[in-house]
Amino acid sequence: MDLALQGKRALVTGASSGLGLGCAQALAAEGAAVTLVARSADRLAAAATTIPTGAHTLEADLGDLAGIASLVAAATQLMGGIDIVIVNAGGPPAGNFASTPFERYEAALRVNLLSGVALCEATLPGMRERKWGRIVAITSTSVREPMSNLILSNTARAGFTAFLKTVATEVAGDGVTVNSLQPGLHNTARLAGLYGGDLGAVAAAVPSGTLGDPADFGRIAAFLCSDSAKFVNGAALPVDGGALRGLQ
Repeated sequence: MDLALQGKRALVTGASSGLGLGCAQALAAEGAAVTLVARSADRLAAAATTIPTGAHTLEADLGDLAGIASLVAAATQLMGGIDIVIVNAGGPPAGNFASTPFERYEAALRVNLLSGVALCEATLPGMRERKWGRIVAITSTSVREPMSNLILSNTARAGFTAFLKTVATEVAGDGVTVNSLQPGLHNTARLAGLYGGDLGAVAAAVPSGTLGDPADFGRIAAFLCSDSAKFVNGAALPVDGGALRGLQ
């Protein structure tokens, strides 16, 4: 299927590895220009080598909310505009209510909620003016089924999901869609860090007995950015191999 993304311009945050890099690779494979954003210049350089068509890179910390407008301006200058934004940020530290000090909530909300709001504020006006745009945010299945020992992630990502759903209804008339993908257990460094590297045992929690592939996840994100998905808006789609047990 031709996703008609040739010539589109995508900004992908949290793109030096894992799901973010998988999205960037899939978009580039469909002909989109991509700008990878992450905190580490070395990891960005390594990630860029995995994209045969080439990629721009920008070093930035999404926790620095004041710098997001400059980040978007830099990406716009590199690519001539931004048509697609993949909003992705590393998850906050693990912990439950008893073990998580109040002070940690602010940092989690800044990175996993407010940075996404700031990215939308900086990029949606241009998309609306051009009458075409795509926002795809990577959140978590914890939005539907909160995970134990991840209270910060559960809280921040649920709030961001509500924001995305609200914005989706406001920009749809301008040819812009806003959706989120809720990954379950995927083979990423983040998952290995949370579970001490014993990913075989983790995979047993998925009905297929396998972990998700970031490359497959990226192709789902690319589809949501296509014209074929123009009637998918305000959706929050689980990508978890059927691990969630609820009906919604």
